[in-house]
This record gives sequence, C-alpha cells and structure tokens, in this order.
Amino acid sequence: MSENLTQDHVSTEPAADAEEAGTVHHPTSAQVSEPDDRSIDDDRDTDDGDTDDGDTDDDGDADGSGVDDVSDVDDVDDVSDVDDMPSGGVPAARAPSNRRGQLEREGEVAADFLETLLDICDLDGDIDVDIDGDRAAVSVVDSEDGRVPRRLVGQNGQVLDALQELTRLAVQSATGERSRLMLDVAGHRAERRATLVTLAKEVIDEVRRTGERKPLSPMTAFERKVVHDEVLAAGLVSESEGAEPRRFVVILPA
Repeated sequence: MSENLTQDHVSTEPAADAEEAGTVHHPTSAQVSEPDDRSIDDDRDTDDGDTDDGDTDDDGDADGSGVDDVSDVDDVDDVSDVDDMPSGGVPAARAPSNRRGQLEREGEVAADFLETLLDICDLDGDIDVDIDGDRAAVSVVDSEDGRVPRRLVGQNGQVLDALQELTRLAVQSATGERSRLMLDVAGHRAERRATLVTLAKEVIDEVRRTGERKPLSPMTAFERKVVHDEVLAAGLVSESEGAEPRRFVVILPA
C-alpha cells in the first residue's frame, strides 16, 4: 500500500503503537475522551516540552540546519523531548532497577484516570495496559457495551494527542515523575504506524535505487519517530527538518 506523503502533501493521521507484553485489561462502562499525543519536538535548539513520539513528543534535536541530533538534547532527563528520534539514538535516561514496576504503575494510574473520565462523559470503552519498550502503552478499545467514540481521535489525531497529554499529566501528578506514556484510541495509532512503515520502506527502496535524499511530508513527532526507526533498521540515515507544524523527515542514502 502506498501513501504519497511527499513534502507537498500533508500527512493525515498518527499511527499507533503497542505490542502487547503482559496486557492488563481494565474494563469500564463508559469510555474515553480525546487523545493527546503530547508531541513536542525537541529540536536541537529546544529544551522544553514533551509529547511523542513521542516521536510524539519530541523531535530528536536539531542542529543549526534543523536536523535531529540526539547529542544536542539539553535535558536528557526529559525523555519525552527525544521521542521523535530513532529508538537507537535516544540517549539513556534514568534507568532505575525497578523500571518495569514504575511503568506498570504509570499504566495503572493512566487506566484509572481514563476510566473516570469515560464514566464522567458516559462513554463506552475498555482500557488495555501494556509496556512497549521503555514506556507504558495504554489503549482505549471497543467494549462489549459499545464502541469507543471516534471523535476521541479527532482530525489528524489532534484530540488523541490532547488526551494523551492530559493522561501524562495525571500520571506525573500521581507519581512525581514525567511520563512518556503512549495513548491510543480505537487502534488509531496502530493503523497509522502500519501505514507509515509501508511508506518508509517504499521511500527507503527509492533512496537506495537513486542515491538521492528524499523529503517526506510534514508529520507529527510520533509519525516522524516511526519513520526514523524504520530507516535506522534499514541501515540508512534520516533527519528531521523544518519547524512545527510543518516539520518533516528527510531520508538520506547510506
């Protein structure tokens, strides 16, 4: 499947993530609200913010040329600021021996927060909690009582991003630690991730064949990170250039 996301076309929606490793299921009668993918690119010249990638939350970093460069991240403790960088390039932040327990705690707090929010809004949905790499992954999914309202995703995932940010703040308030938790609603991010992986592979093949750099369309921090990771796995190089909201990935030949 090919989705043309070259620089003249604005990408549509963010993908999702989360491989299930020990999923904790939290059913709830009413389900969730809008997402917040707290994606604040940590452009090399930026010290603040969080959001994705991960990516969302953070664009690797940019050098004078606007290119992501992990080494330029000023606040390594603010892991969320490097969410938009390839997984292999993210500097090691705090790694407590009880890291898994900490992530499980984040997931529980997030699930409680979302369940309460869904109940207040009288929305259907169940909550699944997992750990994906070095972050908690929480998903609001359809329940036996009904489907999760897709309006919680919003146009281009904007509502989902906002809801994710609120959830991260709730976790931080309860734990005293900043969270890189990733929230998905109705499989939105997962679907977007699959689309971006396919796109990245097609562009990687093109770059290998032509030997020329290839810019993609503007993406969120979360989307850029998905592309960065795929390029890294293929042995090529990628950079993020430009400024939000039109920051984009450029794939370079090896």
